[in-house]
Amino acid sequence: MTGRMIPPSLVLLAALSPLAMAQEVGSNAYVDMYFGDWHASAPRVTHGSLEERDMLTRGDPFKPTKRGAVLRYIESYSHATLAPHASTNSTRLEGKQEIFCFLSGRGTATAGGDTADIGPNTWILMPASLEFTIKNTGDQPLAMYLITEPTPKGFRPNPKMLVRDENTVPITSSNGRWAHIVKTLYVTEDGLGTLQSVLTVVLDPLTIGQPHEGYHDVEEVWTAMEGTSLALVGPFLRRQGPGVAYLHPPDNLAPHTNVNYSQDEQVKFLYFAWYNPHEPRK
Repeated sequence: MTGRMIPPSLVLLAALSPLAMAQEVGSNAYVDMYFGDWHASAPRVTHGSLEERDMLTRGDPFKPTKRGAVLRYIESYSHATLAPHASTNSTRLEGKQEIFCFLSGRGTATAGGDTADIGPNTWILMPASLEFTIKNTGDQPLAMYLITEPTPKGFRPNPKMLVRDENTVPITSSNGRWAHIVKTLYVTEDGLGTLQSVLTVVLDPLTIGQPHEGYHDVEEVWTAMEGTSLALVGPFLRRQGPGVAYLHPPDNLAPHTNVNYSQDEQVKFLYFAWYNPHEPRK
């Protein structure tokens, strides 16, 4: 009996990732549905004066129909800027919370009678039901990543905004997944409503994180903050520069990791994840 031999590359493709076989064999464009780049998004105005550009949005991660529309548990994930000397409107979040990671510029955040200075590497967990404003006090745009998470029914939010200076946060681990240098910013006990982990990960030059699969009930997002690296998703590689984020496909089969191919520069990522349902803080 004779037949056409299946190329080894296609055998590997099928074994590693059904997402890559969801469209015609030989095309790897499907993996790009799990990536988002704020530079390619149209701007929208929120909080009165924040210019947001989406990175990842709500959608079906098992059968995505639009690039970046793959979030199940998180409401939205964006890059935002506030113009020099501008302020947001007074805002009160209902049924959701926001996590701000400030990238550049200088300003202040005021909430519940407290005011905090903000700048590069400042993080704020802004709880639901607390009125707040953000002001740019400098001559340059105030830039940030903005994660919006819903709060479950019966959840008790923090009474105050929780400010973290990443520069003073100790290293949590230096050998996670082989080579991850981790700083933990927020976990459930800090007042997260849906997410369970928000942290940064650094890879030293010429290192790679341990490839691992993405499980059906995990929502795990990686965003390049500093430096350019390679994202491995199943059998595919994608160059990932600052502002590019991807969701690990939740197919239980496609391994993913990040590779720092630079010989002399570290790369840094923002990571957040939902692992499983957890009891709301009451």
